[in-house]
Amino acid sequence: MGRFSIPMMGFMLLCFLVAFTEAKYIKYKDPKQPLGARIKDLINRMTLPEKIGQMVQIERSVATPDVMKQYFVGSVLSGGGSVPAPKASAETWINAVNEIQKGSLSTPLGIPMIYGIDAVHGHNNVYNATIFPHNVGLGVTRDPQLIKKIGEATALEVRATGIPYVFAPCIAVCRDPRWGRCYESYSEDPKIVQAMTEIIPGLQGDLPAKSRKGIPFVAGKQKVAACAKHFVGDGGTTRGIDENNTVINLNGLLSIHMPAYYNSVSKGVATVMVSYSSWNGERMHANRDLVTGFLKNKLKFKGFVISDWQGIDRITSPPHANYSYSVEAGVGAGIDMIMVPYNFTEFFDDLTYQVKNNIIPMSRIDDAVKRILRVKFVMGLFENPLADLSLVNQLGSKEHRELAREAVRKSLVLLKNGKSADKPLLPLPKKTAKILVAGSHADNLGYQCGGWTLTWQGLGGNDLTTGTTILNAVKNTVDPTTQVVYSENPDAEFVKSNKFSFAIVVVGEPPYAEMYGDSLNLSIPEPGPSTINSVCGAVKCAVVVISGRPVVVQPYLAKLDALVAAWLPGTEGQGVADLLFGDYGFTGKLARTWFKTVDQLPMNVGDPHYDPLFPFGFGLTTKPTMT
Repeated sequence: MGRFSIPMMGFMLLCFLVAFTEAKYIKYKDPKQPLGARIKDLINRMTLPEKIGQMVQIERSVATPDVMKQYFVGSVLSGGGSVPAPKASAETWINAVNEIQKGSLSTPLGIPMIYGIDAVHGHNNVYNATIFPHNVGLGVTRDPQLIKKIGEATALEVRATGIPYVFAPCIAVCRDPRWGRCYESYSEDPKIVQAMTEIIPGLQGDLPAKSRKGIPFVAGKQKVAACAKHFVGDGGTTRGIDENNTVINLNGLLSIHMPAYYNSVSKGVATVMVSYSSWNGERMHANRDLVTGFLKNKLKFKGFVISDWQGIDRITSPPHANYSYSVEAGVGAGIDMIMVPYNFTEFFDDLTYQVKNNIIPMSRIDDAVKRILRVKFVMGLFENPLADLSLVNQLGSKEHRELAREAVRKSLVLLKNGKSADKPLLPLPKKTAKILVAGSHADNLGYQCGGWTLTWQGLGGNDLTTGTTILNAVKNTVDPTTQVVYSENPDAEFVKSNKFSFAIVVVGEPPYAEMYGDSLNLSIPEPGPSTINSVCGAVKCAVVVISGRPVVVQPYLAKLDALVAAWLPGTEGQGVADLLFGDYGFTGKLARTWFKTVDQLPMNVGDPHYDPLFPFGFGLTTKPTMT
């Protein structure tokens, strides 16, 4: 056997080192590389199972590190109320999210998963988070800069728990308040909804000056990927029935329900969620013309399209009746990521079979995966896949609560003030002998926050999270010598015998979400009406209505002295007392038509037979009391 010479060994060692360095350099992991080059390099390395895995979003409860590793799962979500522990801290959330992420990072290509959550009025699944007013109230403000600040605060609170992606904003244009999701809509007027898309740069960051239209943008670790939803026409269903059929011509769809998507795409929204509803009988989750033809091709949207929860299952009636058809129709329509959320092996197997048998072309899979990777690269997920504790103090911070309180003040609408215009009841005096606070919603933080708060449907009571009820806000505001008496549902005799200076009655709807909120009568449930009658028949009273939409109030209007629409104000009830007692003036104007009776519905501003109790744009004003 011959012997290597020393120089020869040195040369071979050098070659080996060069080859080793080249092998170690992986283009897609280099943030200095152009976005397109990173996507191309990574997708060329991916197997079919790795690609299909990226298209799958599963629920936290089934997302073990082993599942992430074995199926290459691209995304995880927390459904409404899905938490790592009751009243979990920011640290507990971070540890839970990072644990799942470590499973993804242990795969051969190490593609990080993206974790998503519904943060529709603040970080609403999380204990101690700031709960902002629901969109129905925010539309009243007509203040895009305020909405942007709410987006910024929400992004910080979501990132505080280690989560980089939110299923918000809802840019539905609710055309019928009988719909159980009407409170998730800013207005019946598409122009107001368009203006409110300013929450997107709040959540994601301001788009750089020379950005290409439709390219998603997320400005780093203090921002989150947003999701414009639900594409398209979710707020226009017949009689407001959730997930139902929107019957309207193309011109109507484009002029009422589509405009806010133009703004969202031009502001760099990262993702768009498809609606459960149908348009003229065709399920949106199967509508290739609108999802691919319009959103992707015409609007040049380059982020990813995500299904709603079991959205493809509901293409068929009953849901899941023919799942392989649902997979073919949903993926074929242009949906890139499927919110499965539990039975992911079935989706995985069905889609694999369809690709291998040329039912769904490989080009459709590659389009989906490129879009998902684009968002992950743009937001820096490859460079910073694991969350740290640096933002935990942002959760429910004093600054964010003050912002929410400001939003409450700007969202209330004063509908009546005094039995006659020259004798207003509001603002109320802080110093008086004795006042009554009554009603089912006066001392109930859960009712004040509404649905999508800590749980999907929302909760009653005061133990759900941290905040200020309207009763406590009143007590905080009045003079120390003023006696505040609270009685949830007093009888008329009690009210008469106590010689109250005035009463504040807080009543309204219980919490609800989605189809559970669909209502054909829109009445205030008992004991609300009884409380109004027994109190307002005996003493001067201001009635505050807590509701996700206009409700029937005409029968009580003559009896009460002042009427305030407070919508679903969230945790910062102090903002209600700020206006009632004149620390600030009422400024809000209705962003929804307030009907007289439900048989007038649907009735929207501009309709030929427009005869409301309070028209769109109505709202009395008061001046702050000078102290």
